Amino acid sequence: MTSTPAPDDRAEGRQGVLHGAAAYVLWGVFPLYFPLLEPAGTLEILGMRMAWSLIAMLVVLRMTGGFRRTLAVVRDRRRFRLLALAAVLVSVNWGTYIYGVNTGHVVETSLGYFINPLFTILLGVLVLRERLRPAQWLAVAIGAAAVLVIAVDYGRPPWIALILAFSFGMYGFSKKRAAVGAVESLAVETGVQLPIAAVLIAIVAAQGNLVFGTRWPTSLLLVGTGLVTVIPLLFFAAATRRLPLTILGLLQYLAPILQFAVGVGIRHEKLPTAELVGFCLVWLALIVLTVDSLRSQRRARQLARAAEAVSV
Repeated sequence: MTSTPAPDDRAEGRQGVLHGAAAYVLWGVFPLYFPLLEPAGTLEILGMRMAWSLIAMLVVLRMTGGFRRTLAVVRDRRRFRLLALAAVLVSVNWGTYIYGVNTGHVVETSLGYFINPLFTILLGVLVLRERLRPAQWLAVAIGAAAVLVIAVDYGRPPWIALILAFSFGMYGFSKKRAAVGAVESLAVETGVQLPIAAVLIAIVAAQGNLVFGTRWPTSLLLVGTGLVTVIPLLFFAAATRRLPLTILGLLQYLAPILQFAVGVGIRHEKLPTAELVGFCLVWLALIVLTVDSLRSQRRARQLARAAEAVSV
């Protein structure tokens, strides 16, 4: 006799997949939005994105009655520290991503999110003391070889990709450990970012380079960064609470695939042979990782069914 998931569990799983897919698809098409914000520079875009994201979250809190729950999270020191760390990490991620897109490195930004699953595995080893299966070690080794090939071709490490992989991997890890609701966690994060946003905007204004308020089409698009930031992050936060990291790891391939397509197919960025070889190695590593993950899950289900049959 085999067991089947409860209807509520299946519904939660389906919602998690839909939320995760929506988040990664939206992130995948982001490279089409940020160039529209020119001539605003990276610092102004980042500061405005933080500020308008907070305003968007205040509206969401008002609509959902989440102020009291958010205050409870702020009073919980452990969860607040984890979310504050998440806010700093996602700020680094945003700034690096905006810089990469607006300087013609969309393909390299996609590389960062391709290697993020490999970084997540290393995170499990270094932080959680997990033991890797042979296939996982093989995937990590292939990924390291890919980064080395690209670094040799660039004449430097692919810093944009590495910073994106590290910051987003640690961001997801921090949010998972905090275990806070989607709205409340993002409200705390954007609140922590407000002083950073104020400093960035003040620096740009002091230099006389502030675009906001001088070009109304660009200003409206800068206001829109709040929505285009908050919506996928809410989807992502909801998905992290409903799905195991293995499923999230599979879904997250959607974003870099779309980013790569935008960079090569729409932005017409060059893809030298060595860089293409590096990407092929990364994709091979992800195939090895995915196949191993699916096999591991299948074995776990079989063992669970066998144990249940014995107990019955």
